[in-house]
Amino acid sequence: MPTTSDIQITLDLRNPQLDDEALEKLTQSLRREMLDLEEVKDVKSILDPNPPAGNKAFGAAIVGLLTAEVNAQNIKNLFGFLSDRLRGKAITMEVEANGKKLKVTASSQQELLAAIQAAQQFIEST
Repeated sequence: MPTTSDIQITLDLRNPQLDDEALEKLTQSLRREMLDLEEVKDVKSILDPNPPAGNKAFGAAIVGLLTAEVNAQNIKNLFGFLSDRLRGKAITMEVEANGKKLKVTASSQQELLAAIQAAQQFIEST
């Protein structure tokens, strides 16, 4: 039976080819764009559970990590957006639906499309 509940997606954009500034810019840009999508209920930065000693910021975010909540009926639209927006970028995506998790990694456009297809099949089967 296909899932009808909300789906949690975690995106890991961290890449050794990006410096911290470029990664922060990509992360914040993607977060803003995803918040504008009707398909997405919420997008948050992931807080560092063990911030560096001396860090005065409460709950510092981990640069390059985002988590999104999406209605299962809208997931294909979100995957289409991610495919267009993250073309050629290395990512790791973790999808959680009905208490089950799938983790996929992609470092090219072809791998990203295959990862998205695997995630769609996973969601449809949960």
